[in-house]
Amino acid sequence: MDFSFTLPYSSRGTSKWKRRLTLHRNYRTLLILAAFIIIALSISSKTLISPSILPISRDSSPLLPQKCPSTVGGPGEKFLWYAPHSGFSNQLSEFKTAILMAAILNRTLIVPPILDHHAVALGSCPKFRVLDPNELRFKVWNHSIELLRDHRQVRYISMADILDLSSLVSAVRFIDFRVFVSMWCGVNLNLDCGMDSSMNSSLLEKLKKCGSLLSGFDGNVDNCLFASQEDCRKTVWTYQTDDDGILDSFQANDELMKKRKISFLRRRKDVYKALGPGSAAGTATVLALGSLFTSSYKGSELHIDIHEAPWDQRIQLLIQKVEFLPFVAEILSVGKKFALETIKAPFLCAQLRLLDGQFKNHWKGTFLGLKQKLDLLKQNGSLPIHVFVMTDLPQLNRTGNYLGDLAKDSDAFKLFVLREDDELVAQTTTELLNAGNAMKLQSVSSNFYGRDRQCDAVSLPDILLYLEETICSCASLGFVGTAGSTIAESIELMRKNSICSK
Repeated sequence: MDFSFTLPYSSRGTSKWKRRLTLHRNYRTLLILAAFIIIALSISSKTLISPSILPISRDSSPLLPQKCPSTVGGPGEKFLWYAPHSGFSNQLSEFKTAILMAAILNRTLIVPPILDHHAVALGSCPKFRVLDPNELRFKVWNHSIELLRDHRQVRYISMADILDLSSLVSAVRFIDFRVFVSMWCGVNLNLDCGMDSSMNSSLLEKLKKCGSLLSGFDGNVDNCLFASQEDCRKTVWTYQTDDDGILDSFQANDELMKKRKISFLRRRKDVYKALGPGSAAGTATVLALGSLFTSSYKGSELHIDIHEAPWDQRIQLLIQKVEFLPFVAEILSVGKKFALETIKAPFLCAQLRLLDGQFKNHWKGTFLGLKQKLDLLKQNGSLPIHVFVMTDLPQLNRTGNYLGDLAKDSDAFKLFVLREDDELVAQTTTELLNAGNAMKLQSVSSNFYGRDRQCDAVSLPDILLYLEETICSCASLGFVGTAGSTIAESIELMRKNSICSK
């Protein structure tokens, strides 16, 4: 309806006082009409606008009832969800910690997907600059849902799809994230080829609200959800160390506290006492944690300091088991086969991280360690020396540096690489997806059965890293890794456990 007005005004044949009277009357009419419109709109906004058509934000009331869905888990079963982030090595480290946390608290661990490299970043614990736990959880939730939509379900790959967890099932209960979402959100994810961009908007909103609730934005829900607000700025989780509640040795210095306006202190907390039976979290069906990333820093751990369980033999054995989690047979067998049938000789593995983060500024030191090792092999062995190279430096960028020099010296060195587009990688990925290892670990029965057939994929998940690490574990002439790289640490752990000889 158009509420525009034209005021009758003409100077011809109209006296001055008449013009004023006409204007006064019209202004008064306009004010009365405007007041009527405001009142009418106010009434209609309360009676005619349905809340269901209002835009839904993350902080609006959840679509789910404020109680746990009755279909989640078996009687009395409790779950643990957390927010992995950063690259694969960090996600793997967090997954190991999550296994321990779930076992200590007697909860079923919700196994996450492998997130795209740095799709979610935490921030810096040493600098006390990290994402709030709610924000971090919601980012992880959103990215996990993205991995299920836009014809990308075939790209979804779970931690349990690539890691052999068979030795842990007697000590820890597992449930795949997809299965949990199906039950917790009350949605049907039994889609052969994933959820495309035309997915029903109401389903997307339901998933969004479900994630908001699970992340803790709507607060804790009695007997349903406890969303922990603890993070590495305030808490170092311990277990059976008799230091519950005391200050940790690493604290923010005065300058940082003033700069970041930090008013809290880092305390050591026993995870069982804080989140176990008898605590506020203990009764909740789902315990949502934030980041579980930790590392040693200035004589302390950044967030998790659980390395032994003095009075709990079950957890002590589990700590030893999760120190090294091997890849599944589909990955190990192909990596070993490449070493045996493609390289066909004793070889050295060179893991050269050159483009990511701090490593892009240390090319000289990275290449120097490799050169020293190869010079020693040239003096003591036969030529050519076989070298398997795993690096993030593209082939076109290897001219004019030490890698390019090695490639030119074909009499002394024979280089081998594995590329993401190699047929061997594609075949292994397909076999891995068809194996469905994650779906074999469910602690509860569900109506989620995954894909009944292999879809025509837009793209396959990237498993190149896992194959390369396996190949490097078979390098009988030794291993040269990039200093400070978590990938190098993973390979060293594989070599320590003699994975290639098993």
